[in-house]
Amino acid sequence: MSGTLEATGTPTGTPTGTPPVDEHGRAYWALADCWNVVRRGLTHYQRQPINIAWQLGFPILSVLLYGYVFGSAMQVPGGGDYRDFLMPGMFVMTMAFGFINTATLVVYDSTKGVIDRFRSMPMAPSAVVAGRGVTDLIVACAELTILMLTAVAMGWRPDGGFGFLGAFALLLWLRFALIWLGVWLGLLVPNPEAAGGLFAVAFPLTMISSIFVAPQLMPDWLGHVAAWNPISSTAAATRELFGTPVGSGDSWVEQHALLMAGVWPLVLTLIFVPLAVRRFQKLSK
Repeated sequence: MSGTLEATGTPTGTPTGTPPVDEHGRAYWALADCWNVVRRGLTHYQRQPINIAWQLGFPILSVLLYGYVFGSAMQVPGGGDYRDFLMPGMFVMTMAFGFINTATLVVYDSTKGVIDRFRSMPMAPSAVVAGRGVTDLIVACAELTILMLTAVAMGWRPDGGFGFLGAFALLLWLRFALIWLGVWLGLLVPNPEAAGGLFAVAFPLTMISSIFVAPQLMPDWLGHVAAWNPISSTAAATRELFGTPVGSGDSWVEQHALLMAGVWPLVLTLIFVPLAVRRFQKLSK
């Protein structure tokens, strides 16, 4: 009978040396491996909460500095309170700066041999990169929640409903696109110290945008550059969805901020996902 055992311990009817049949497909194991990488990343945050405190420290200090110290001297097109104008921009800045943290963590794993160990294990190659992305999105949700609670404590009151959810989704969409930029840069730079130096590049990109000042209040040439900054589109779209009354500029990109807030991250994703995957594949050569 096929269910009985012979003296060798091999089931009758089963050829000796035949590997066991995997009950799950490749997609299941890819998701399982990705979740294990996510758990590893979240465990690091749980054991080192100072990392999240550091990531949130700069945006919260910036909110307090620009909102209370410089707020009375800032102008808002069409009138209105500057803090209402500032808060959505600070959320965008936090999402934009997140790629620096992604790059730092990726280069740390790369230089310490963690990625090499992952690649030597029987796990899906996509799990390493995908797990990093999912972890960063989860952390981004926590960052946004804490920042929004801070803003509410300062008197910011957004419109609720689908507009609020749409703004939250656009912020995460921008963060998702910049994750791949961070992964690609993390696989390029030689050490974590060099990844920290990316702040010198990210800071001017956020300053020359509509995060702190409306582009129409800048000199003409600088205002055009700021208006076409992808970060400005997300900032303008989230202000609109949060119900912040801010007059938009005359340029096409400013008049179609909601559209471009969806298009710019898509373009960034299509550019940097292939670059990140190709760079990751070159590590094995």
